[in-house]
Amino acid sequence: MAVAIIFLSYLASSKAESLILASTTSTENSGLFNFVLPKFEKATDITVRVIASGTGQALRMAENGDADVLIVHHPESEKKFVADGFGVQRHLLMYNDFIIVGPKADPARVRISGRAISAFAAISSKSALFASRGDESGTHRSENDLWRAARIDPKGAKWYLSLGAGMGAVLNTAIGMNAYTLSDRATWAAFRNKAEHTILVEKDPVLFNQYSVIMVNPRRHPHVNAEAAARFIEWLLSETGQNLIREFQIHGEQMFFPNARLATSN
Repeated sequence: MAVAIIFLSYLASSKAESLILASTTSTENSGLFNFVLPKFEKATDITVRVIASGTGQALRMAENGDADVLIVHHPESEKKFVADGFGVQRHLLMYNDFIIVGPKADPARVRISGRAISAFAAISSKSALFASRGDESGTHRSENDLWRAARIDPKGAKWYLSLGAGMGAVLNTAIGMNAYTLSDRATWAAFRNKAEHTILVEKDPVLFNQYSVIMVNPRRHPHVNAEAAARFIEWLLSETGQNLIREFQIHGEQMFFPNARLATSN
């Protein structure tokens, strides 16, 4: 699948030896990039430097011209990024899902409904501890969407722990304090210190987690390596890239589901 918009005037001057990828912690911490990127580098001789952070920070980096390409997971923020002229085009790449994790004893009884919004309402009504990333990551922004859907503003509540930290640190805190949290499935699967915590709510349609890939706009930042970014995006969207995403597993379970062939979104 060809990248829809390529700025040819930049390609001749671009160097195709290296690429800065700003991405989410879930793609890095899960091991996906360790599995996929060496194949891309071998096929193209382009070295990829990954800067893993929350989606919000990755978008800010790209807005400042500190990355060539993004892989992030909050569609509303991604669409605004492109509409504001910072990105060339948003391409659907893959998806998985979020899960609500908590103590097996489940003091707020969130498991009963099996629905994320009802679970958040139950956590609030029971004043059960909830550990939030609080870092404007894609996970945090999706968590905020769920609170809004439940018509609850948890900010300032004693039971709501806004940590300003990555997913691994938040999971450690949730386990240490017997708290609930929202996690992407891949990070949870790769996380080793699960103790007495478990998945309590999953497979609710509102927990769908779409990842997209976006080239940073070289018209906004002329130093962007547009040639390498275009080649990287095309490779990820190709049959080769999509198959590698499909093949990546943790403990025998597929973590990401490629969907570039299904749709591309502006």
